[in-house]
Amino acid sequence: MTDTLTSDVIGRRVEVNGELATVCFYGIVPPVAGLWLGVEWDNPERGKHDGSHEGTVYFKCRHPTGGSFIRPNKANFGVDFLTALKNRYALEEEAEAAGKEHLVTIGNKPVETVGFDSIIKQQSQLSKLQEVSLRNCAVNCAGDKGGIAEACPNIRNLDLSKNLLSLWDDVTDIADQLGHLEVLNLSENKLRFSRGPASPAGTFSALKVLVLSRTGITWAEVLRCATGWPVLEELYLAANNITILERPNDVLQTVKLLDLSSNQSIDENQLFLIAYLPRLEQLILSDVGISSLHFPDTGIGCKSSMFTSLQYLVVNDNQISRWSFINELDKLESLQALSCLRNPLTAGSRAETTRQFIIAKIGQLEMLNKCQILPEERRGAELDYRKAFGPEWRKAGGHQDPDRNRPSGEFRAAHPRYQLLCLKYGAPEDGELKTQQPFLLKNQLLTLKIKCPHQLDQKVIEKQLPDSMTVQKVKGMLSRLLRVPASDLLLSYESPKMPGREIELESDQQSLQFYSVENGDCLLVRW
Repeated sequence: MTDTLTSDVIGRRVEVNGELATVCFYGIVPPVAGLWLGVEWDNPERGKHDGSHEGTVYFKCRHPTGGSFIRPNKANFGVDFLTALKNRYALEEEAEAAGKEHLVTIGNKPVETVGFDSIIKQQSQLSKLQEVSLRNCAVNCAGDKGGIAEACPNIRNLDLSKNLLSLWDDVTDIADQLGHLEVLNLSENKLRFSRGPASPAGTFSALKVLVLSRTGITWAEVLRCATGWPVLEELYLAANNITILERPNDVLQTVKLLDLSSNQSIDENQLFLIAYLPRLEQLILSDVGISSLHFPDTGIGCKSSMFTSLQYLVVNDNQISRWSFINELDKLESLQALSCLRNPLTAGSRAETTRQFIIAKIGQLEMLNKCQILPEERRGAELDYRKAFGPEWRKAGGHQDPDRNRPSGEFRAAHPRYQLLCLKYGAPEDGELKTQQPFLLKNQLLTLKIKCPHQLDQKVIEKQLPDSMTVQKVKGMLSRLLRVPASDLLLSYESPKMPGREIELESDQQSLQFYSVENGDCLLVRW
């Protein structure tokens, strides 16, 4: 391939021994004779330098060890779409008519077949294909004009991830020939976008799902291309170092799911620019570094006009450490499901109590961290929350007499739903407020065995639980662990100090300490 390369090789994507790179230089590198390609690796640990050699800068890399010089004959520049398709599915174009033996490859194994029955026809005819995966098949372009439309026009689901596509124009050349295309995965292709029209009208007229993760696309390029995605419902933009600088006016209006994970520059002010997408139901913000959130358009106890259709929010792997973030989520009028794993707020030994508090703070939540919130768990969580912060409510001006119940603005800001819980369950009585609360205690952890006497195949489990943990919370924990509704669980315990005696844990609102459960005791679970 050395004799055929020209200067337009710059920007092309190549594969070398399984590693992907972008060509940044083509020419001579003295004092060594011959032509070289200067490449920037996707994996910077694969390289040796930053594009410099003996003091001369031949090209620039984003990482000090991201570059290498390689001989052109070591680089695989890829193949066109149809070549990759035939290679991937091992189709025999020149098979004879029925009645003769044919050699068809399934996976890596040649299989002899006699005749063309309906199943073999379905597998061997490109025009029948509707779902195609060409991941990591070195696709670099569409190939001959009209070839795809003639050979395989019925593709609806296409995976082109981790290929050698370098231009968005190459993508549109492929998609323009697939009029039924609904799902397109382009992740891990480093794409460049022209400044002209993003795509011919109608190219993506049926596209509903588009994956552009790890493609290097910018927000401005998303908005420019989005004019050609009239019915798009799901858009995945993870790990592109995106900064949202502009509101999507007249584009992305049909999007129901937006994935912005691992874009570390995104903050709450940028989120407000997408807050008015009318159909956005799912927003994925994992690993974006967000720590705070405040909807400025509304106050305590009111619903925001932002994200009015949002039902599912994912904020895993962030820096959320304050309850004010959770308080704000109660302002989202349609929010039903939340995932907030691996945040400072949810880490540590208080995970069970944290779950209860999140449930109490977000009134309409039905699913938390992919676990359903059953009515009995919500009731227990809200009662525990009301009790836990009762002393603070009292000190802030709270009172059982509704006419004198005027907690401070500071308390209401920290606990926006507390007054509502008092209306729902009644204000906490004096007797409840005398009990020390879990967050004010240095809880003693109890190491307990957990047995299920009626389930012989269930192994004995050992857990550490705080002695201040209520029976309701223990049931909630066991419900998720055993996948049994908490309302069906009956708890009791045995103690080595009282052999032969079993003590029932009758009241959901009492703590393990109340029942004198001690270190080394055994909880018995029946349903």
